[in-house]
Amino acid sequence: MIWQCKPTLLAISVMLLSGCASDLNSSQRMQAPNNMPQQWQQEASSSALKVQEQWLTQLQNPTLNKFVQQALKNNQQLLQTSYDVEIQKQQLIVSGAALWPSLDLSTRTSRSKDNRPVSYDNASSVSLNLTYEVDLWGKLSDAKREANLNYLAQQARFEQAKQQLVADVVTGWFDVVTAQQLLDLFKRREANAQQNLDIIESGYRQGINEALDVYLARNELNNERSRIATQTASLSASARVLERLLGEYPKGAITAISDLPVINTDIPLGLPSELITRKPTLRASWYELLAADASLAYAHKQRFPSLDLTASLSDSTDRVSDFFSPSSLAWSLLGSISAPLFEGGRLKANEEIARLNTQKQEQLYLQTLYDAFGDVENAISQQQSLKAQYTSTLEAQENALAAEQLSFEQYQSGLVTYTTVLDAQDRSFDAQSSLIDIKNQLIANRINLYIALGGDFAKPSSELKSNNDEN
Repeated sequence: MIWQCKPTLLAISVMLLSGCASDLNSSQRMQAPNNMPQQWQQEASSSALKVQEQWLTQLQNPTLNKFVQQALKNNQQLLQTSYDVEIQKQQLIVSGAALWPSLDLSTRTSRSKDNRPVSYDNASSVSLNLTYEVDLWGKLSDAKREANLNYLAQQARFEQAKQQLVADVVTGWFDVVTAQQLLDLFKRREANAQQNLDIIESGYRQGINEALDVYLARNELNNERSRIATQTASLSASARVLERLLGEYPKGAITAISDLPVINTDIPLGLPSELITRKPTLRASWYELLAADASLAYAHKQRFPSLDLTASLSDSTDRVSDFFSPSSLAWSLLGSISAPLFEGGRLKANEEIARLNTQKQEQLYLQTLYDAFGDVENAISQQQSLKAQYTSTLEAQENALAAEQLSFEQYQSGLVTYTTVLDAQDRSFDAQSSLIDIKNQLIANRINLYIALGGDFAKPSSELKSNNDEN
């Protein structure tokens, strides 16, 4: 059983945490809370379908694929995480070495002088020592098990970091595309404002239009030029964000002559119970919980007696050439048992710290689990909202463009004032820019939903395993 198991531990981990000395493969099966829903609250129509993998290929964008491969190779933050995996792998080797005997070789040579009478003494010695701690209570195995679980957790964190990086690159690319499309829109509006100003100034010179209309048209042209300057800086900033994700110097030089695809179709959501084993973040949190339990078992067994075996083979002589002479070799074999009697409460306190850390890690796992559920539910709700916004904004854009054209024709006919034209142009501008933003939000939310569901960008993730087998 768990050492000093108390009823405060939640039911989701009792079965697994009760097997401190059990096999790793049987203890790493992840459990779900009893109150987990059978399907997502926001939508159930596609919940029974399996979550899509290889979602990056669905975008069918060779440039984006190239950027993703570059980011996976050069992104500094991802490389740091990969080194963390290798460090944890070496730590696993360090922990496993305690289960093996240690063999040490030591040599010593000295020369001394005695003046009464004058004489010289030479002394040389060599010893070969073998020490081994018998893992009576499985303490060393628990330490290795903890290191193994930490290694699995770090692998899962690396997998999650890789998926998040790909998502960031995709959204970063479409942010650049969005910024470029808005800049193109502003430039078209500048050209339109310049054309309007030319028409109004010509009419003013002919006595048809008033001076107020000229001033308003000039003001509108200056506003469009201001928007262009602001949007140019925004485009450069978006490009720099993407360049840093690619591991490059932030020059702000990436350009995107592309269109924003309209992604407003439903995707398979899978079941909430599948999310637990599919999402790398949840796997990492679960392995960390099991590692905390192994640490608790180790801390408890530190209070037990330990059995050490020591064997040595040594030789000492005044001449190096006489080393390992059968007549002078000495050997010894020693077994010792040591048990802590009084440590001032240190071992007990360490065990209590480990127990509290296990309970803390359990709550952290639950928090990570429910946060993951919340991310999916929020992304589903956002998808439904954005789809409705897109439909309404698309219709609003069509109406606004027609109203803009009609208002200017009526102004030229003297039916409306130029302020009516400006109002129609503002509405048209808002509708067009809003449609671009909503298309980008639809893409970003779709990517976020894939990440929240644990879908892999390339191919289904294989179950992460340690390089060391556990018995």
